[in-house]
Amino acid sequence: MRARAGAAVVLADLGQGYAPRGVRLDAVCPGVIETPMVADMLDGQAEAMAEIMKQQPIGRPGTADEIADAVLWMCRPAAAFVVAVALPVDGGFTAH
Repeated sequence: MRARAGAAVVLADLGQGYAPRGVRLDAVCPGVIETPMVADMLDGQAEAMAEIMKQQPIGRPGTADEIADAVLWMCRPAAAFVVAVALPVDGGFTAH
């Protein structure tokens, strides 16, 4: 959690510095995502995954497509006023 907080401070500082130049710096902070790496890490550890999901308000891991959709949204003109934001895409974990 400290690393994420530190990254948010750096993002805010750089984002404010580059915004006047027309450069937007934002970040997507994914939660537990269904990937082959996560599947390999949790292979045979159903209890570990169940414990992780207890902390996940939405009750399931995210998908790579959900992360990609968040990134694509941040690249759209509709997000042009979004600057120096660390967007949690974590099924509500951060708010939990």
